[in-house]
Amino acid sequence: MRCDILTLFPEMVSAVLDASIMKRGRAKGLLEIRVVNLRDYAEGRHKVADDYPYGGGAGMVLKPEPVFRALDAIRAGDDEMRVLLMSPQGRHFTQAMAHELAQENRRLVLLCGHYEGIDERVRLGIAHEEISIGDFVLTGGELPALVMLDAAARLIPGVLGDAQSAQADSFVGSLLDYPHYTRPPEFRGMEVPEVLLSGNHQAIEGWRRAEALRNTLAKRPDLLERASLTPEDQRILDESRAAARPDGRVERREEMQS
Repeated sequence: MRCDILTLFPEMVSAVLDASIMKRGRAKGLLEIRVVNLRDYAEGRHKVADDYPYGGGAGMVLKPEPVFRALDAIRAGDDEMRVLLMSPQGRHFTQAMAHELAQENRRLVLLCGHYEGIDERVRLGIAHEEISIGDFVLTGGELPALVMLDAAARLIPGVLGDAQSAQADSFVGSLLDYPHYTRPPEFRGMEVPEVLLSGNHQAIEGWRRAEALRNTLAKRPDLLERASLTPEDQRILDESRAAARPDGRVERREEMQS
């Protein structure tokens, strides 16, 4: 994966890129990530990158010139780019899009706005897409960019220590993840399910599938509408619904969905 992150606050981004999975992926040469300081492309002695909005109003607006100049500099070395503008107005980022970005052959450019917003001419003249991580507003696009990059990077073969970790994630196959346990086998009266201690891998896989189904039913029943379910999966779900108490979480969530 090749990616440039355009930001006014490179220190926010670098701190995450220099730790944990991101750091290891870069060290292995699997992630080529550059942090571009937009102020380096601003004019004047003070490198001012924002200005007051035309028409008045609160806040400051990121100027178009530094962004266009930064993109011109990147494009000089790599013509094939996919520019994503972090914006609460964009389409929602999903696990499916994370897979899409992980397989992207073009250089990714993640553009982080800040302050009140970004000059509309940046969206019109540069951005290929607007992407949002949720229906809320943050101070800038740095955190959304890192969220997207982290979600995509861990899907690239070799970035994670164990490739199966990504295959068992929540939302893979439209199901939430199953519960995880580690040592000790008993803690404050709470015991690890016996099947996980049995060494019977077939039974363990069956338990994990059933728990993922029950977990999804209880917390995100809407996901089941697009999940690929086997007859055995359906049987487990039917039994879980029938076993739920009249005032239990599953029935309450189903009533809320109706």
